Amino acid sequence: MTRPEARAELTPLARALGRVPTGLYIVSCQLDGVASGFLASFVVQCGFEPPTIVMAVGKDRPHLTALRAQRVFGVSILDAQSRSLMAPFMKSSTPFDGLATGTGPAGTLHLSDALGWLECRVRSEADAGDHVLVIATVEAGALLREGDPSVHLRKNGLSY
Repeated sequence: MTRPEARAELTPLARALGRVPTGLYIVSCQLDGVASGFLASFVVQCGFEPPTIVMAVGKDRPHLTALRAQRVFGVSILDAQSRSLMAPFMKSSTPFDGLATGTGPAGTLHLSDALGWLECRVRSEADAGDHVLVIATVEAGALLREGDPSVHLRKNGLSY
């Protein structure tokens, strides 16, 4: 979804918001009984007990329907070494084909070559304009190797 501000010259607000760092993640879920996934950057830990994350998902994304139906999802945490794993999730209807994967206790997929993974259960959601905030308890996870996660900055904080 492109907002009018995204097509216009970058405003001071758009430039400032673009400097708010986010990570890069692959979120896995089941879509019509098939393993599916998408590239996410709006994911952040928001609680310790129980461990909780919040993830913003565009209202027009088909994955939102899957998250609501399945109630569990996986998060693969990307780093510089695993950033190349993003490509299939931007252009393929079967993005996990040919990629090494593991499975969490509840059956969610994660990328074996990612920095780490989380398995999450949806607790609630909240409206956030053009996105929905999915609030989820983290039920399992592991760091697969030492390293630092990828950090993503946008030129325009008012659009992708």
